Amino acid sequence: MDVDVDVDVEGEAARVLAELRALGEASRAESERRYLKSDLAHIGVPVPALRKVAHSAVRREPSREDLLALVHTLWTASEGGRPVHEARMAAIEVLSRRVNVLQARDLPVAERLIRDSVSWVYVDHLAEKVVGALVVRDPDLGVVLDAWVGDPYMWIRRTAMLALLPGVRTGEPDLDRLARFGEALIGEKEFFIRKALGWVLREHSKRDPAWVTAWVDEHIATISGVTFREAVRRLPEPGAARLRSAYRTR
Repeated sequence: MDVDVDVDVEGEAARVLAELRALGEASRAESERRYLKSDLAHIGVPVPALRKVAHSAVRREPSREDLLALVHTLWTASEGGRPVHEARMAAIEVLSRRVNVLQARDLPVAERLIRDSVSWVYVDHLAEKVVGALVVRDPDLGVVLDAWVGDPYMWIRRTAMLALLPGVRTGEPDLDRLARFGEALIGEKEFFIRKALGWVLREHSKRDPAWVTAWVDEHIATISGVTFREAVRRLPEPGAARLRSAYRTR
């Protein structure tokens, strides 16, 4: 594999944008903009096609510096004075595709992108594929998640929880943080936080249903409906039935 390849960042970003515009569909762009309640400019490119274009930009592994420059250039691309949705999606794909060249000190790059985001469509991929990947590689970064779980910005709090997913999915869950973050977020009113907690519990239940059953049981009096439904979705019977009964009669 080629490494540390010099990249014409401006030229590559321009090529990506040109290919995305060639694939765009006006009707899809409008439909997607309404669905996401977005103020960004939309081109209307299906996700599989967008990923193919983005991944072609890093087929030969660029240097860390060029990768970060390409991400920045795509993220800040604009049309009519507005950021371009597909360019931002491409930036995330590029970053996650080559997360292996990132270093622990690059975590603030992902944080800046998340803080500049206002939708799950950007945040979730960054949370799992970039932040989560960096934390799995360097567990000391977990202290950053400890701060994020109490952050005023809702999408940062969601990221703290979803960044636990890579460990859960590889069978090496951070159960201490899952328990602590669950305690911290159990009373959340934000739908996207409640959903994130339930999502991680559901994923963990595939490997350790007893742990999830016990955790839900302990929090049955305060767990939200959204979190509860996700958490018990994959639990085996009759444990799930017992929890559903307890939830209904709490």
